[in-house]
Amino acid sequence: MQSEPSANQASPTSNQTDAELMVALSKGQTAALGVLYDRHAGLVYGLALSALGNAQEAEDLTQDIFLTLAKGTVYDPNRGSLRTFLAILTRSRARDRLRSRHSTRQTLQRWKLGGQAETVSDAPFEHVFQHEQSQEVSTALAQLSDSEQQILRMAYYDGLSQAEIAKQLEIPLGTVKARARRGLLKLRQTLTSFTR
Repeated sequence: MQSEPSANQASPTSNQTDAELMVALSKGQTAALGVLYDRHAGLVYGLALSALGNAQEAEDLTQDIFLTLAKGTVYDPNRGSLRTFLAILTRSRARDRLRSRHSTRQTLQRWKLGGQAETVSDAPFEHVFQHEQSQEVSTALAQLSDSEQQILRMAYYDGLSQAEIAKQLEIPLGTVKARARRGLLKLRQTLTSFTR
């Protein structure tokens, strides 16, 4: 009887429950992740696509969700099914991405409108405030590397997806993602230090 569980542990199957597969995954049996992916990726991708409205971003988020699962999440089977957990996690991460996208677009839009601030408002106080903000954003962007600036401009001014940027610049998608993430983090840190 001892050989049966070890055989089960050696190769997780689609007959096992999600909870059993999560235990196997926590014990380093990476094949369990494949079974869980086959079982739930459609749900995760569908929710991500519905929330983000972009197939490439939905694929990225789906990968991120399952990487999170592989790293050992705080999933507790006593609190609900894995399917419910994945749905909640996907919606939450999608909202985070949308907030981040919106915040970055607003920041870059202010930077883009920096020279046009005169036409935005006639009120002197508003004009001074907008000019100061655009100066701060310009200063923050100037601290980024040329490649980070280029990728952020292509994403937020030209409206290109990361996959389109990678194709246009002829660099790997992972490089585009890394530079964009680094650039956004630096931009956020710099702008946060201005407000303190």
